[in-house]
Formats: sequence, C-alpha cells, structure tokens
Amino acid sequence: MQQNNWLANHLKAVVDSSNDAIISKTMQGIVTSWNRGAEHIFGYTAEEMIGRPITQVIPPDRWSEETEILSRISRGERIEHYNTIRLHKDGRLLDISLTISPIKADDGTIVGASKIARDITAQRLAQQKQGMLLHEMSHRVKNLFSLTTGLITLCDQSAESASELRDLLTRRLSSLARAHDMVLPIKTGQEETPGHAADFAAVVEKVLEPYREESSDQRIRIQGPPLAIGPLAVTDTALLLQEFATNAMKYGALTNRDGSIAVSWSVDDQQLHLLWQERGGPTIGNPPDRKGFGSLLADGTVNGRLGGRLERIWEQEGLTIRLAVPLKTLTS
Repeated sequence: MQQNNWLANHLKAVVDSSNDAIISKTMQGIVTSWNRGAEHIFGYTAEEMIGRPITQVIPPDRWSEETEILSRISRGERIEHYNTIRLHKDGRLLDISLTISPIKADDGTIVGASKIARDITAQRLAQQKQGMLLHEMSHRVKNLFSLTTGLITLCDQSAESASELRDLLTRRLSSLARAHDMVLPIKTGQEETPGHAADFAAVVEKVLEPYREESSDQRIRIQGPPLAIGPLAVTDTALLLQEFATNAMKYGALTNRDGSIAVSWSVDDQQLHLLWQERGGPTIGNPPDRKGFGSLLADGTVNGRLGGRLERIWEQEGLTIRLAVPLKTLTS
C-alpha cells in the first residue's frame, strides 16, 4: 500500500512539473484532469477546465477532428503524435504537437483518453521565418545579378572605350556596395545593432547613386525637406528604394537612356508622403497580373514594419508609386 502511494505521488509530481500539457478526458470529451503545463500552454486554470468539454480549446472548424479522435480511442487505438491547431484562452491559435492514448479501467474497459500536448508555435514560426529569409536571400542574390547586368548596359551606352567602360562600371559597383552597407547591421562587440540614424535625403541619394552617370545627372531627380530617420527605418527605407530601383533597371525607366526617375517627398499630418515617378521607359500596356516576391516583400515592409500604405499606379507613360508612412515609425 505504501509502495502504491509512493508511486502515485511520484507520477503526480512528474505530471505537475511537466512543461507539456497532460490532460485526461472522458469518452464524452469532458476534462477530468488538467496539469500546470496545460495551464501555461492554454491559459485556463484547472478549475476553469475540469468538468468542461475539451472543445473549449479546439477551434470550431476542427471539432470534427475531436469526434474522430474519440471514435478511434473507443476502438482502443493509440494515436501517434501529430500536429494540429488549438485555441488559447485569449483567442490566439496555437500550433500543437499532440499524442493521445486510451485510459482503461481495471476490467479493460476504455473509460477515457489521455492527451499530451506540446506547444510548437515558436518552432513553426522560426521555420516560417527561416524559409522567408532563404527566399529573400535568393531574391536579393538574383537582383544583384540583374543589377550588374543592367549597370553594364548603362555604362556601355555612355562609354567610348573599354577603359572608360571599366572605370564607369567600377565606380557604379562601388556606389552599389556603399548603398548595400546601409542595410547591414553594425557589430559592436558580441552584439549586432542596426545602422546609424541618417537624413532621409542622404539615404535616397546613396541608394540611387549607382544609377547616375555623375552627380549632376538629371535622369534621377531627388527633392524633399530634411528628415532625420532612425537606424531601423534606414534599413527598411534602403531596402525599399533598392527594390524600386532594381525593378526600374529590369523593367522600367532605367532600361534605356531616355528614362528618368523623380523621387520627391513631403511631410504633413505626422506622415511622410513619398512619390516615385518613372518616365521615358517602355510603354506600359497593362499592370502585371500578379505580384512577384519583390513586390510582396516591399508591401510587407511598408504595411508591416513601417505601418504605412503603398500604392502603385500603372500609367502608360510609366510607373508611379505613392508611399505614406507615419513619422513615428521612421524616427523611433
């Protein structure tokens, strides 16, 4: 008897100290036990869940999943772990790895089910982020190849000798490298921090410098009031403008010598309003029927991290981009 009590107490201690949710329920789906791991993962206390249906933590569109589980458990099946979605008390959806086993009475009758649930939301988000970063890296590398090809074409249009072509290309590639530095973190000891704060005009100038013949080149016109932006905004702005310029080089105004780009901005109502206008490039017939990864990336940067709005206007004479971003996200 003493041995049985010790074993019961030992098992209870293991269950209570587990970081995983360990839950038992009847064959009607009513919760009969709810450990601390379950409280931590789902947000409900044991008092809130014991005696309640387990469907309280299952999204309505997955209730049929619970019916199937109970049916399989009634046949004595042990359900190997699988990934599914569950519901937190605050309404958040959780990625869960779930294992379910039947609970039997002394006579072998199946009287309920035991669930072990592990929250894998963080791992799933990390996998998604890794996939997005790999996709973005691939996109950036392809863009660099396209940019290099475009820069060679631009330089060849104005160079009168091989040595002049070499000098022009070297100068532009060096400018491109300096612009790229703006989107890289700065190492300080063991930590990485975003780049320095900067004037918005300086960021625009540096990103577009590689596409100019010389500083007085009127193909690219930049105009706007002074505006100090923070380190994070420098990175996002540089990436965004590089995306616009790359597309102009591949498809728009910078594909020929007659094309031009005008970038202007103003500040009012605590917002930055930026206008990017391309003229003199290929005639635009119809807007693209779908967005490429670069466009989705730009939209995600503006709508997500910067909390702004981005609008593309596909006019026959060239692309116009309107951008509105709250100043607080640029200066913080």
